[in-house]
Amino acid sequence: MRITQATLEHLDLLTPLFVKYREFYGALPFPDSSRAFLEKRLRRKESVIYLALADDDDKRLLGFCQLYPSYSSLSLKRVWILNDMYVAEDARRQLVADNLMRTAKKMARKPTRCGCGCRPAATMKWRRRPMSRSAFAKTLNSRITFCRST
Repeated sequence: MRITQATLEHLDLLTPLFVKYREFYGALPFPDSSRAFLEKRLRRKESVIYLALADDDDKRLLGFCQLYPSYSSLSLKRVWILNDMYVAEDARRQLVADNLMRTAKKMARKPTRCGCGCRPAATMKWRRRPMSRSAFAKTLNSRITFCRST
């Protein structure tokens, strides 16, 4: 698999999986609104989306993760919040989430950034296993996991 950063050219590929992600968590699909939401985030550079693509097929999206920027007053740097992650049903148990998280962590470790945080919902048990394997550390309240850059 290859991990690549999404651009506007990936919208048609990303939107159906994003809609499935929303449905998985009980949201109504709204494909047109979902596409417009993603387009706005990408066009305004308000988020970073990583795509896991099959090695043998550029049109086969295995999964994605989306990070939003925030800032740390203490470190005076940018922090990235891993807000969304979804792996296609037929791509599960292939380490897709691990590879996406590794890429997110690598991005968060750039010198101008202080790390990457993730706040999984109670229903997001799938996130906890890849995070524990990818060196994300739990904070005291166990609600936020954080990978600090070094």
